[in-house]
Formats: sequence, structure tokens, C-alpha cells
Amino acid sequence: MPPRPRRAAVSLALALAAPGGAARSQPPAAPPSVSPAAPFRVEEATIAELHAAMRAGTLTCRALVSAYLRRIEAYDRNGPGINAIVVVAPDALAVADSLDRRLAAGGAPVGPLHCVPTIVKDNFETAGLATTAGSLSLAGHVPTRDATQVRRLREAGGIVLAKANMAEFAFTPYETVSSILPGYTKNPYALDRVTAGSSGGTAAAVAASFGAVGLGTDTGNSIRGPSSHQALVGIRSTMGLTSRAGVVPLNLAYDVAGPMARTVGDAVAVFQAIAGHDPADPTTEPARGRPLPDYRRALVADGLRGARLGVLRQAYARPTADPEVLAVFDAAVADLRRAGATVVDSVPMPALDSLLRLETGECNRFRADLEAYLASTGGRAPVRTLDEIVRSRRFHPSIQPRLEYAQRATAAPAESPGCAAAERRREGVRRVVGEAMDRLRLDALIYPTWSNPPRLIGDLNTPHGDNSQLFSPTTGWPAVQVPMGYTRGTLPAGLTLFGRAWSEPLLLRLAHGYEQSTHHRRPPASTPPLR
Repeated sequence: MPPRPRRAAVSLALALAAPGGAARSQPPAAPPSVSPAAPFRVEEATIAELHAAMRAGTLTCRALVSAYLRRIEAYDRNGPGINAIVVVAPDALAVADSLDRRLAAGGAPVGPLHCVPTIVKDNFETAGLATTAGSLSLAGHVPTRDATQVRRLREAGGIVLAKANMAEFAFTPYETVSSILPGYTKNPYALDRVTAGSSGGTAAAVAASFGAVGLGTDTGNSIRGPSSHQALVGIRSTMGLTSRAGVVPLNLAYDVAGPMARTVGDAVAVFQAIAGHDPADPTTEPARGRPLPDYRRALVADGLRGARLGVLRQAYARPTADPEVLAVFDAAVADLRRAGATVVDSVPMPALDSLLRLETGECNRFRADLEAYLASTGGRAPVRTLDEIVRSRRFHPSIQPRLEYAQRATAAPAESPGCAAAERRREGVRRVVGEAMDRLRLDALIYPTWSNPPRLIGDLNTPHGDNSQLFSPTTGWPAVQVPMGYTRGTLPAGLTLFGRAWSEPLLLRLAHGYEQSTHHRRPPASTPPLR
């Protein structure tokens, strides 16, 4: 691969090295000439490594995008057939060329995500690129706008490389199968295993190095579960810190969108770009006027030193938990202690069980949320109502019961006694969890993200082990998933760090400290480097 023009390399070096990404006014002397370098290896490459290669003049944006496209061609439909990509952005190389021309002309990088190829879940609106939420009923829906997070990603210099498969309408956390893309998305760590759902396509693609980072959504599990199954980092933020505007909804009382990446540092880079108040999403109103932290300050190697963590057994202690996963979690607890954390073995919350037994009635809001979204497309979506979707029969048969249940909703969410009762229960859970953390002076709670390994594709009978549905979604508080090891030699398992509202800087510091003291992430064998 030929070295890029020195002028561009110097410009990028200055801009990415200067505080805030702005070039210094007095450039240093030109660097000495560099010996020809070996072709850049994109597999497992971090954002920092991509930018370092660009600064050195050994990598262009076009070469980077081309390398990922070759991997998609070799491994998504061919070879192991991961089946994660719905559509590749046809303008990706053109965007890469424009970024290269900008630097060759002496311009500064666009932003901190300059030329970071990104895999975007198929429920994020992407201008000029189909957005279907995994459903044939929305086939042909090509938005003219970007979802807020996609727009912010592009403004920071990122490239939308491809749209990823998802569980249709994000209904299931257990597997990734849709009606828009035939067949299941496979777990690249074991091709007969599921990716979890619903952001399993994004997770499989990022794990297999089809792109640098990804965007997913999480209503009850769907960033953290697929990240656990594919040895990734996933961030479910405090409700209201990140916008859902332009994302096809499942349940707006619980939906959160955010990054999925191979390292904490990469997840933080994306999170920094996308977080913050958005007038288009009223749920982010609490973030208005709240200074956005510099989350990069959380990336300290000894981030666990002095931390107090509590093992949240109520999240995962059940008879069906897999012994190997529990052993990996026990090893993670030992690693946390070795890295300087105090770990309290159990955090009892006796009041929680009675709260969860309270009858709340139905809070069936998928119809209302989806139809409000469809109305917002200005007629560009091919359907306008849930009833039209059901009549079309253009959906995977597995979701028909969910659609028919949603059809029975009669009251708007704001007028539903069941939704009001559910919100009262959520407030009770927040109170109980907060009091327990205060009593034990805990910085965060920890538990295995899933208690069982990834299931075989098609298996919906054996225990799933999903531990993500209750604590973070119910409270609206943040949780960060980070790889914690493997079972059966190759199947990833994940650790969740769960904390109080707006505690992302602390959780990310803890996650980074754990990652740096263990380095569990390793690439899947099914998608090796290309010759």
C-alpha cells in the first residue's frame, strides 16, 4: 500500500494530536521520510490505531474502507456466511475519497471519528439508505434524514459503511432473524450459535471486523446481550442521555441507542460523539444544561483502584445458570479484586421481590409508538399503521403473536392505567436499588450479562440466561457490558457493570480498568485476516 502524501499526514497528525482536534497554528518541522510499511491490518484495529496509521501516512481512508468491504464480501455471504449485513452503503468509497481529498489539500480532519467505518443497525434512519427495522413490511423505506445519532456520527467524521441485520422490529433478545434478510445471523465465534438479539447483526459484524464500530439499540438487552455473545463492549446509557430520534421504536419508555465496539476506548469515542440533549427527543430534556463530560478521561489503566462493587445475585442466581459461566464470573470477581476493587459478595434487596410481584396490568405501547414513528416519515414509509403491517403478511412468522398482541392495545400510553402502574413500580425499583447501593457505599453493581452460553441456532427451549431485562431498563440507569472470558473454549461471556443515573464516567472507568487488567477480547477464528 503506497504511503499517502506527506502534507496530508502532517495535517492529520496535527489535528488529531491537538486538544479538541484542532490544528496548532505553528506546525512542526516535516517528519523524516518513512520506510515502506506492510499493508495495514484492519482486523481488531482500534480507532487510535487507525488514526495513528493515517498520521504516519501509511493508511488512506479509501484503503481502510476497501479493506472492510473485502472482508464483508469474503465472510458475510461467502465463506462462513455470517449473514450480518443487509446493505452496504453505495457511497462509502466516495465519502472516503472526499475525506482523503480534504486531508491532501491540507484540511483538518472532520472530527474525532474521522474516517471511522461504522456498522449501523437497520432501525436507525440513514439518509438515502433503506431503513426497514428488519421487516419486509417496511421494504423500500428510504429516509431523507439521518437519525440523530447517525447525524452526529457523520458530523464527527464517521462513515456509515453498512446496515446490519436485526431481530424484526427488535422483538426478541434471543436470536437475530428478520424477514428482510433470509436466514439467521450467525455468531462468528461458533457458526451454529446465535448472536442474541436484537442488535445481533451489528455485534456479529463488529466482532468479525466488518467495520470499526457499530450502533445498536437496547430496550431490554439488545446492546448488552449481543455484545456479551460476541466479546464486545456495549453501552446502555442513562435514559435521556442519548437520543432515539429517527430510530424505529419498540417501546419508548425503555428504548436506548448507543455504541458497540471491540474496546472500551472505541465505545467511548463513539459515545462522546453521540451523547447529549436533542430537541427532537423530549426524553433527553434532563440532559439540557447538563455539561457533557469528557468521557475520555475515564480511560485510566488503574480505574478499579479504590472502587467498591457489589455482586447483584438477584440478577443471575437461578438453578439453570451454567456452571462454566458462573466459574468465569467468579474468576472475574477475583480479577476485579486483584486490580484494586473491593467486591461485596452480595447486595440483598428483600423489598425488590415484593415490588416485582405487584400487578400492574397491561402497558401495551408498541402500536402507539410505531404508528407515531410511521407518521413522522411524511408518507415515505410504505405502511402507516400496525393493522396494515398485519394485513400485508410481510413479516417473519415468528413475530405474528407479538403483532397480534400489539393490535389489541386500545388506550394511548399516557392514558393507560397499566403504563402508569408500571412507572410507579419503576420508581419503587429505583428507590430500592439506590438505597442498597447507598447503604453499602457501592460505586456499581456487577453480574454476568447472560448466565448461559449462546444457544444453538433454532433452540428456543434450553435456558437462555438473559440477565439484562430487569435492572437497567426498569430503573433507566446505565449499564456497561465488557468481555469477561469464554466457556467451552470459544463461546464468549460478558460482565455487566450497573450504576446510578448519570454515572457513565465512573462505569466507563471501571470497565476500562477491568479490560486493561484482563484483555479477554480475542478475534473469532471463522473470519481470519485476508491474504
